[in-house]
Amino acid sequence: MENKIIVLDGYRENPGDLSWEGLEALGELTVYDRTPNELAAGRIGDANIVYTNKTPITRATMETCPSIRFIGVLATGYNVVDVEAAKERGIPVTNIPTYGSNSVSQFAIALLLEICHHIGHHSKAVAEGRWETNPDWCFWDYPLIELADKTMGIIGMGRIGLLTGRIAKALGMKIVAYDEYPTESGREVAEYVFLDKLFETSDVISLHCPLFPSTEGIVSKTSIAKMKDGVIIVNTARGPIVSLNDITDALNSGKIKAAGLDVLDVEPDVPMGHAIFSCENAVLTPHCAYNSAEAVIDQHKKVAKTVIDVLDGNLPYNCVNKKDLRR
Repeated sequence: MENKIIVLDGYRENPGDLSWEGLEALGELTVYDRTPNELAAGRIGDANIVYTNKTPITRATMETCPSIRFIGVLATGYNVVDVEAAKERGIPVTNIPTYGSNSVSQFAIALLLEICHHIGHHSKAVAEGRWETNPDWCFWDYPLIELADKTMGIIGMGRIGLLTGRIAKALGMKIVAYDEYPTESGREVAEYVFLDKLFETSDVISLHCPLFPSTEGIVSKTSIAKMKDGVIIVNTARGPIVSLNDITDALNSGKIKAAGLDVLDVEPDVPMGHAIFSCENAVLTPHCAYNSAEAVIDQHKKVAKTVIDVLDGNLPYNCVNKKDLRR
């Protein structure tokens, strides 16, 4: 019997500029751009292979759709799937943990460089004719910041943290890092320190840790008080790692000089009246750091390879509940 494959919200990964041919070769494929939560079970129907990005797949959905044999998440985070319910039904759940590392690390540095040089602002100023009408040879509206000899503290020294550290080190920065599991590759780039020392000594703090109960709110009023005055915060990891209200207060008081945030603790429903949008020293982007064309192409290749592994009766390397399904 031909496999029936459903992608519930494919637009986030492929708005039409890429092909789904890898999955098309493996069965009857239906791709929805977006799926409201209440329509998930109806669209899955009798499909045996289901992919999602942000549409939840709940216990109730699995009960309604007993044909499901595999659930894949088109992202790194997989909290949108009830993994416990999948385990009980013997359904492998996979994510895609190894794509976008170069893209996210590059984006983190791009946020930092925008804070240091206000390139977007000055480009707009030139386009508006301010350079042409300026009485001096050149001008700038903000103090420009040189990163050489400053200290970057990286929280989470996994693949992305490591790549970010390498770029920052190439810019002449000193790197310190906090991670529960230090590695030799990490030691080649950074000095591992306790978290409080990282807060106390860093000129820039870049966040690259997963969202766990232990990391939720790791940047909050208490930790901000331990930081240097004028610290810069960059978050391309997960929104709830940083308390939005607390960082907003610190941006307004000047305790934090600036912040580059690709993620917020409520997405995408942050009220437009929130004070963060009035902070001139905040650079905000819409959770897009991972989404380079190269990263998404790599992701699509990994998606097809994962399905092939499952159809061959193997548990893929990226199966998040592998230990529960082993016999």
